[in-house]
Amino acid sequence: MSSLSSRLSGQMVLAPLTRGGNLPFRRLCAEFGAEVTLGEMIFARQLLKGDVIERARLRRASNEQVFGVQIATNDVEEGVGAAKLAAAAGADWVDLNCGCPIHEATRRGLGSAMLRQPVRLERLVRGIAAGSPLPVSVKVRLASEGGDVNVREVVGRLRAAGAAAVTIHGRTAEARYSKAADWRLIAECVEDNAEAGGGMPLLGNGDLLTQYEAHGRMAQSGVDGVMVGRGALIKPWIFKEFRDRRAWEPSAAERVAVYRQLACFMKEHFGDDAKGRRKAWYFLPWHFDFLSRYRPLPEEEFGERAAAAPLMQTREETCSKPFSEPSRSLPIGASHADEAAPRAGGHGAARAAPRARRPERAREGGGGALGGEQRCGRGGGAHAAGRGRGARRAGAGRGGGRGARAGRGDRAVQHPIRRRAGERRAQRQEAPPRASAARRAHRGGDRRAARRARGKARADRSAAAP
Repeated sequence: MSSLSSRLSGQMVLAPLTRGGNLPFRRLCAEFGAEVTLGEMIFARQLLKGDVIERARLRRASNEQVFGVQIATNDVEEGVGAAKLAAAAGADWVDLNCGCPIHEATRRGLGSAMLRQPVRLERLVRGIAAGSPLPVSVKVRLASEGGDVNVREVVGRLRAAGAAAVTIHGRTAEARYSKAADWRLIAECVEDNAEAGGGMPLLGNGDLLTQYEAHGRMAQSGVDGVMVGRGALIKPWIFKEFRDRRAWEPSAAERVAVYRQLACFMKEHFGDDAKGRRKAWYFLPWHFDFLSRYRPLPEEEFGERAAAAPLMQTREETCSKPFSEPSRSLPIGASHADEAAPRAGGHGAARAAPRARRPERAREGGGGALGGEQRCGRGGGAHAAGRGRGARRAGAGRGGGRGARAGRGDRAVQHPIRRRAGERRAQRQEAPPRASAARRAHRGGDRRAARRARGKARADRSAAAP
């Protein structure tokens, strides 16, 4: 325990991210100074059954200095078996997940569902810690879904059970990632731990987007270290900022270089064949969705605001200029991801940025369309994005219909499918009534005349066709 305690003290730890905690991304974070990392959560039962995907999550990147494996289990034997496999794979410690709120975990009685029975959780941790060849830490939330906030009792029992460290995510399972993390409760747990004699490191987790927020939360709560999830997904260089105690604001070219480095790590890890590319493209678009939300948030401009409320939760209010104007203080569009989270990043807020653009679209072109100068190439032509029937009928130019395109001049060019549909409608209107003479002859009982009338109608339609 003392060895793990010294390794975690004063560190910013990469959280175990569902989908995001893959080896190439951990390797990228390690390149930016992440000294302590955790892999993606592993279901211990599936791991012991030899599941290929779960076993792949035991792999450690070559540049990871301190690497932990997170497992999800509610059985002592499974936990001990998974810990032995993690030790054989080269992990430095094992973390027990007691905070994951997703249904895939809670329906099995895992993750945050384990917080409902603190006494049973204490027995579980004691058993795993006694049989594990590696130190065992635990990651918890303030409460289970729909349960009372019992994090102080849980942390006390985990300490008594012999946990090597405890990470506290400052939200309940029900809150997911929608509310601000409660660092006040985390500070109370730190005080309880100190009164009990200390020795067990406590890490705080929740709403850390900048290095000054991380250092501020550490100083205010007294935790031994912090864990970051969505902040690392949005900017993997947050570990470099935390270490240097100053922000790094990369240029566009530098950011592209970072994203390219991640793609290269994916290619190297998964391979360059068709199967490897399929695996890489399962992760890359998801990562780019987070990476594209980066905005510089300098401390001199946002420091006081961050002290009052976390920027991760209030970033829509940090925008001091309209979205269409260039600004260094634009908000971070977040998601939940996850879960991300893990599904980390808040997907609901990610849609805030497109909403902010809509007033500008309305001013640029009629019917909510973007102006030609913004979306077109040469000649001012634009693919119209107009809304409403009137805009679609208008055709081309600013505010024109969706199917209309303006070419190099101002002449509207109708979409081929719409043109053919219009021609068919015109043919139907010009053609004579279909087989009306045949119907009359049939009603009169003259079958031969009816056949002649139908044949004439078919001939007329064939002649009218192009």
